[in-house]
Amino acid sequence: MIRSGDVFGIRTSGGDAYFQYVKKIAPMGTLIRVLPGVFADAPTDFESLVAIETNFWIFFPAGAAFSRGIVRKIGRYAIPDHSKNVPVFRAGVVDPAVGKVVDWWLWDGEKEWRVGSITDEQRKLPIRGSWNDTMLIKRIEEGWLPENDPR
Repeated sequence: MIRSGDVFGIRTSGGDAYFQYVKKIAPMGTLIRVLPGVFADAPTDFESLVAIETNFWIFFPAGAAFSRGIVRKIGRYAIPDHSKNVPVFRAGVVDPAVGKVVDWWLWDGEKEWRVGSITDEQRKLPIRGSWNDTMLIKRIEEGWLPENDPR
């Protein structure tokens, strides 16, 4: 069983990356905050790593990944103040005519509202979605951030 605050490691081609389970939010599932960095050797101070600003947020089936041995539990650490609240996510459907989202929606974990086009600041908001381990690893290896997503 996993609990809020649990930190997990996941193997990438460049070393281990780490994320913290924050909470479960219906209907999306398990919200994680991916921590910055990929490490050839395990950090000696996970408390300091957890305290750093979140690299990106995504929904990921951490419980299932843990029970299947895809990720390993490192320990439980306090969720820092800057990451205790559910972030506002952006979401939209790619318009095939232009290959981009033209009509964005924002979602705070409870309610959703239409904003149309987004500002450069809103482009930094996490993208609402759920990834499997293959996608999570791929995005970590690419150095992916929501503001650089081509959508």
